[in-house]
Amino acid sequence: MAADEAIKRRFALLGPHLDERTRRLMVASEAAALGRGGASVVARATGVSRRVIGEGIKELSIAPVEGAARIRRPGGGRKRTRDTDPTLRGDLERLVEPVTRGDPESPLRWTCKSVRKLAEELRRAGHQVSHRLVAELLHDLGYSLQANRKTVEGASHPDRDAQFAHLNQRVEEQLARGEPAISVDTKKKELVGDFKNGGRELRPKGDPERVRVHDFIIPELGRANPYGVYDLAQNAGWVSVGTDHDTAAFAVESIRRWWTSMGQVVYPTATRLLITADGGGSNGSRVRLWKLELQRLADETGLELAVCHLPPGTSKWNKIEHRLFSFISQNWRGKPLVSHEAIVSLIAATTTTTGLTVRCQLDTSSYPAGTKVSDKELATINLQRDDFHGDWNYTIRPRPLADGTVIS
Repeated sequence: MAADEAIKRRFALLGPHLDERTRRLMVASEAAALGRGGASVVARATGVSRRVIGEGIKELSIAPVEGAARIRRPGGGRKRTRDTDPTLRGDLERLVEPVTRGDPESPLRWTCKSVRKLAEELRRAGHQVSHRLVAELLHDLGYSLQANRKTVEGASHPDRDAQFAHLNQRVEEQLARGEPAISVDTKKKELVGDFKNGGRELRPKGDPERVRVHDFIIPELGRANPYGVYDLAQNAGWVSVGTDHDTAAFAVESIRRWWTSMGQVVYPTATRLLITADGGGSNGSRVRLWKLELQRLADETGLELAVCHLPPGTSKWNKIEHRLFSFISQNWRGKPLVSHEAIVSLIAATTTTTGLTVRCQLDTSSYPAGTKVSDKELATINLQRDDFHGDWNYTIRPRPLADGTVIS
């Protein structure tokens, strides 16, 4: 009995730490050490059957194969669900992609396809499956978590590439003559106040800057409308931060301020300004007020204003987007835009290693929305359309004065 108790205690201590094969070899070694009748003693002490102990004794008598690491004999153990359920993979794929591989009326067609929901639906179909197994199967099938990606641009205009070539040629010719060429656009409108701003900045650990939970406009602060002008030759930007509506009048006033503050200093002998702009928005190719305000600017400055619009749906290729606006967004990431003055300071502090400089000014003037331009006013614009897509490419020249002279 003393031997039984000793074996029982050893098995109780070691058993939980052993796998199936090493547990079998342990009890077999105890039985072999006891000699005749040892298998019966060990079976009583450990609860392991004499048949298993006998198999272990046989294994002990066989010289181990170098590199062998199997716990069970080939084919031993419980079969995997994925092997015993031949329809599991197919049913899972039909749930994940019901539009292309299965019934569009699938109950998961309009729900979040989490692994737990998928497992629940598979169990309803009669499969014995856990959410962990679903995750493993999806990985084997080549699925992974994917975010949406903006790649679908809609219908492409047949002259899109030709317009890009035309625009680039016009810019190259303008710069070769030493004349100014600018890219213009409105940056994303921003709520002013202690709102969350995307990105992170360094702060003491555990002390993030507190901001509002909900992004409801603060009436007394309103929104900021940054309109940018980027000088393609000088790698320099101007941004007007408007507090009223983003209209064509505001857009042209921003160009006017750039010319007065920066442009005419760099280009004192300029006679022509080339403007590249998106096809929509406040500076859109179909906006009458945009053309009328440009005419007024041409009359004031004596400059010919040549305009080239980007084709529809291609605003992301506007130079100002990735040469100016992207760096402004990087500079103020993680910083709440608490006031218009803070926005102006953050924009003006934007620089790059390639030498970008930015000047910024707050524009508190009023720019009423909905201003109509009559056919009569439109007819007064001294506009000449290019031979190629005159709706996208045109030049507005100063109008003659009453005595027939032209401002120069």
